[in-house]
Amino acid sequence: MTDFQQTYGPWAVVTGASAGIGRACADDLAQRGLSLVLVARRDDRLQTLADDLAARHGTEARAVAADLATPEGLDAIEAATADLDVGLLVAAAGFGTSGRFVEADLGPELTMLDVNCRAVVRQAHHFGRRFATRGRGGLVLFGSIVGFQGTPFSAHYAATKAFIQTLAEGLHLELASAGVDVISSAPGPVATEFAEVADMQMGATVNPAQVARATLDGLGKRGTVYPGLLTKVLSGSLALLPRWGRARVMQQVMGGMTQHQRG
Repeated sequence: MTDFQQTYGPWAVVTGASAGIGRACADDLAQRGLSLVLVARRDDRLQTLADDLAARHGTEARAVAADLATPEGLDAIEAATADLDVGLLVAAAGFGTSGRFVEADLGPELTMLDVNCRAVVRQAHHFGRRFATRGRGGLVLFGSIVGFQGTPFSAHYAATKAFIQTLAEGLHLELASAGVDVISSAPGPVATEFAEVADMQMGATVNPAQVARATLDGLGKRGTVYPGLLTKVLSGSLALLPRWGRARVMQQVMGGMTQHQRG
């Protein structure tokens, strides 16, 4: 048994597991020997992933099709894990929007708030309490480099990630004495379905597997990780600027990624 298994095993919950960073985290955890509860809306993808992980790594996996924007979806996760010794939550579910905020359809913006923030708070509270009682465990939350300053043309998405970053930083210290490790992963652009859903045109990106490995390797060692060389370069260059200066730079960056929306 590896140290990672001993600390966080035998079961991990991974939300957003059907694609992108969530799928990469599920694969990485399977390699580390953990059994998995895979959560996403698309049941067919979850079943395919569960079968694939079992074939390649011998991993036991349960698929839970759930919409995290709804109380019923969150209820389903808690019910499906009630009989399991869960020691790790990877809250990778989330999506983004882009463009001028006042021109956006409010419905998707509120759904994003529910998935990116409300669902994470409920899961962190539920599993964090279980882990504290257990005396060991880990919470993996996903922020973004856009969450460290205001980001025009993605203002609300960036605000949801600022919320997650602040939550993770507080819980990292608050839960340490209970034996619970908390980390925020703050990647830059990642090669996932995110850009298509958010209607952005990205250039250079980080591979999801890099994000997963760096994030899980950092758990228990640091409070925030900036996965991938591209992320480190981008976050490092922004860190040299005052907050208002970072917002100005992000205005130019996001303006370029969303220029096609304005013709």
